[in-house]
Amino acid sequence: MNGESDQRMAIVEIESLKRSFGSTVAVDALNLSIDAGDVFGLLGPNGAGKTTTIKILTTLLRPTAGQARVAGYDVVRQAGEVRRAIGYVPQLLSADGSLTGYENLLMFTKLYDVPRNDRSPRIAHAVTLMGLGEAAGKLVRTYSGGMIRRLEIAQSMLHRPQVLFLDEPTVGLDPSARRTVWEYVTRLRRTHEMTIFLTTHLMEEAERLCTTIAIMHRGRLVARGTPARLKASLQRQDATLDDVFIHYTDGMEGGSYHDVSRARRTAKRLG
Repeated sequence: MNGESDQRMAIVEIESLKRSFGSTVAVDALNLSIDAGDVFGLLGPNGAGKTTTIKILTTLLRPTAGQARVAGYDVVRQAGEVRRAIGYVPQLLSADGSLTGYENLLMFTKLYDVPRNDRSPRIAHAVTLMGLGEAAGKLVRTYSGGMIRRLEIAQSMLHRPQVLFLDEPTVGLDPSARRTVWEYVTRLRRTHEMTIFLTTHLMEEAERLCTTIAIMHRGRLVARGTPARLKASLQRQDATLDDVFIHYTDGMEGGSYHDVSRARRTAKRLG
């Protein structure tokens, strides 16, 4: 096998994955493979199964049936190895507002068992990469929403994960903060050999960041490809990703009271 093939080996593999909550099937016979080095975007209406999928892949939920492997490890039988191989930025707050940015990062190096001698250099690198140099010594409760997101991404990369999971990374941010986060995620991809798996409702975000996009609808995968190929599938020269999304999801808004409530809580704490 040549070097190019090695670089494109699958780092996330999902086979016949299913997750039910009582009589509700959130993820239904999902099959998916993601190549190492991709920025992979999972799109879909609220309630399509995106967050359930990401929680299974990050070992926070056990599947009802099927298998999933991340970095070669089974998410059920080898959950500890999976956790050491990934970084995860959830929608909900993962930074402590009563600590400074530096103290948050130091705490995460300890949680991730980063060797003592490596902690300071890794924190310094993460602070620089995420543009938090002047804010590192300030309490996180004084941060803007965009700064909190950048700190959370910095926290998640301290142990040098192979796969970084971002669950709606810019939800609740204003346009300026959103674009700043996009710039730093792009910088992260360019400077680290890391696969990024993100969920988003923003078509502009997906097109700006993702090399590959998949669309879920009612727990199933209904489309996959590069942004250009997905737009070309509609056979219209003026097709946008919004058009693609509407086409493959029947224009469904989806989502429950819980979904809306969670999104608004996230927007409030980042606003």
